[in-house]
Amino acid sequence: MAVELVELCVQAASESRDIVEKWRRQRRSLERLPPQLADSLLRRLISRRLLFPSLLELFKNSVEEVDLRGESSVDAEWIAYLGAFRYLRSLNVSDCRRLTASALWPITGMESLRELDFSRCSKVTDAGIRHLLSITTLEKLCISETGVSANGVMLLALLRNLSLLDLGGLPVTDQALSSLQVLTKLQYLDLWGSKISDKGAALLQAFPKLSFLNLAWTSVTKLPNLSSLESLNMSNCTINSLLQVSFTSFNCTIRAPLAKLIVSGATFGDEFEAFHDIEKTFLTFLDLSNSSLQKFYFLSHLNALEHLDLSSSTIGDDWLELIARIGVNLKYLNLSRTRVSSAGVGVVTGHVPNLEFLSVSHTSIDDVAVSYISMMPSVKFIDLSNTNIKGVIHQVEPESAPVLSLSALQSLQHLEKLNLKDTKVMDAALDPLKSFHELTDLTLKSASLTDNSLYHTSSIPKLTNLCVHDGVLTNSGLNSYKPPLTLRMMDLSGCWLLTEDAISSFCKAHPQIELRHELVHISPSKQIVSNSPSSSRSNRKASQAKQKQKQENVPVLPGFLDQRLKYSREELLALQYSSLSLVPPPDQGAVLPNTESG
Repeated sequence: MAVELVELCVQAASESRDIVEKWRRQRRSLERLPPQLADSLLRRLISRRLLFPSLLELFKNSVEEVDLRGESSVDAEWIAYLGAFRYLRSLNVSDCRRLTASALWPITGMESLRELDFSRCSKVTDAGIRHLLSITTLEKLCISETGVSANGVMLLALLRNLSLLDLGGLPVTDQALSSLQVLTKLQYLDLWGSKISDKGAALLQAFPKLSFLNLAWTSVTKLPNLSSLESLNMSNCTINSLLQVSFTSFNCTIRAPLAKLIVSGATFGDEFEAFHDIEKTFLTFLDLSNSSLQKFYFLSHLNALEHLDLSSSTIGDDWLELIARIGVNLKYLNLSRTRVSSAGVGVVTGHVPNLEFLSVSHTSIDDVAVSYISMMPSVKFIDLSNTNIKGVIHQVEPESAPVLSLSALQSLQHLEKLNLKDTKVMDAALDPLKSFHELTDLTLKSASLTDNSLYHTSSIPKLTNLCVHDGVLTNSGLNSYKPPLTLRMMDLSGCWLLTEDAISSFCKAHPQIELRHELVHISPSKQIVSNSPSSSRSNRKASQAKQKQKQENVPVLPGFLDQRLKYSREELLALQYSSLSLVPPPDQGAVLPNTESG
């Protein structure tokens, strides 16, 4: 109850500029605010863009954390006020592009400051680093993608209390890294895109507490054993060996307790050597996406694995038996853009009882895979986009009715998100969706979808986000659509038959729904904002002219007949005001295909 009361007070205090001005005059009352309440009020003012530099002065005796990331107006004046904050512990001004090196001078010597982030402030140079050297209390410093040089990095050796240091995108050399060996408290070190070589990588053993290391986009090929390392990123590197083990005087190997390994886009020299020294019992997160790996034997030993990303790799059905062996703990499996087929999905089925995320997008799988996926009991998210899924399986016997393949997914009691973008699924195949009781997010994209697709989604009880892209939806179909009570976002991008008036009418009838379309968008105040200059008659004619131009260049996707090819230009325009729906009203009893085989 107390938390709710505080939230109400903060909302009331940040409702408008006039209200802010009223309580700003009550200076003493504000200075007595508890730190947590002051922090909450400041965050709300920032999010509502009601904060200005001089207003910061009122918070100088109470606020401990300031997050101004991405605020384009932040400059030296803002920092001048922040420099007077007595209890400031954390300051984030990342992506504030107007900040310069001289602007950092006011925070010199701030004894309370523990965390500072001015990443991607490109105008901050080595001179700015010199202003920080007197803040010996700093524990976390992020200066990635700034104008700091290798010489500026070497100055950081004076900040002996640093435990987190982000130098991503800076020209850090082996010599500069050598100067930082005195930072023995470092636990997190980000060096992506630096000039570190194998020689510099050998120096990393000087950091006894290092648990996170990012060497992506560097020339490092060999990484020595780092006894405390838990997370490693060597994406887009050429890798020969990882964490080569060392030996104690008792001849016992000491291996890093590596739990997370990201080597996306990496090229491997010797695949066996690269993974030989990794302690298999700790690894729970592995990203091999876009890598050059050709053999995946090492997977068979990763029994603790929970997250496995093999997207855009060379893996095919013949390697999925290895995944089946280690699948008991898997929660995330990404096989998109691989050579996996429906048969491969069948190999994994029955061996991934805890799998929650599955992506097989941009593969050759068909409706047979759907039946296999239905036997993965814990799945919450399924991505079937850009596959050969049709939603219908035709029986061998000519007299047998086709089976709606998506009906198999009704057994998945935890399914929340389903992506059917750019599949061959048509309206009738969507009928089983009404039985997906936990489904909250549905994505469809096809030029063969009509108003019927909306009808089938109206009965999904918990649907929150609905995307129907490039469908042949009509004004009449949209206005007659009865969305689920839970629906909050509806994206109809590419549904080119819809007019601005029809969309506006729908939004007025359903103000709780955020509707996205090329013609309109919803402002934060939930008011309809037109993307066209006005709704005058001349603009309406221009809109119709654009519609005609689109119709002259109707794209034809392979695999089905584009519904628009059936009509003349005049008929297509007329369709904007009539429904394509073939589904009768519920009280008339819709006749749907028989989903039972034989």
